[in-house]
Amino acid sequence: MNLERSESSSVQEVEVLAPPRRRMFTAEYKVGILRELEKATQHGAVGALLRREGLYRSQVAQWKAAQKRGGLLGLKGKKRGRPGRERDVRDGRIRELERENRRLVRKLERAEALIDLQKKVSDLLGIELPESDERSERR
Repeated sequence: MNLERSESSSVQEVEVLAPPRRRMFTAEYKVGILRELEKATQHGAVGALLRREGLYRSQVAQWKAAQKRGGLLGLKGKKRGRPGRERDVRDGRIRELERENRRLVRKLERAEALIDLQKKVSDLLGIELPESDERSERR
């Protein structure tokens, strides 16, 4: 076996291709292709048209079905991806009120903890606190 190589054979050129992109067809293009397919009467004309345009029979079948269902509107492409959520004007107000509610709940918890601390300190120091009704404290 000969392990020696010539310099010209060791260097290979590598062609880097761009990633393939999804082809998007307009409704007018689809209608034009469907009309051409209807006119194609000679043997092999449909296959030649599909090869020329780079299309598949399954695509054309889907286009025909969509055209039967909705005419030109049925051939319009749908936007890909998750559908956008419509924003309700009240959503911002709801978020604002929830945020304020959380803030007030934290403030109430701190106030209740402080009152409990004052009660414990008064018990330790022997200071008697006036009795109060729970309902009057909450108002």
